Amino acid sequence: MLHVKVKMSKVRLFIPVPYLILTLGISILSSKAVNRLINKWVKESTKEKEQAFSMPPLNKKELKSIVNELKRHRGLELVDVIAKDGTEVRIKL
Repeated sequence: MLHVKVKMSKVRLFIPVPYLILTLGISILSSKAVNRLINKWVKESTKEKEQAFSMPPLNKKELKSIVNELKRHRGLELVDVIAKDGTEVRIKL
């Protein structure tokens, strides 16, 4: 399970994210329909600009293998950030 902790001056959030939800998110984000939608939105938002960007398709098999490897390293702290205003963000396995 992924543990996301956010501490601000008045608010403290703790969000547990099960690996099942990560796997479902990977399946949704790597689908062809979502990829087409994202590329369509990017193309519409950059009509006036010279640069054209298209998101490459995501490899579902590679991303799932990354999540499976992360499951083996429980307790590993992925992100530990403290901003100047005192906001803290920690993401731990």
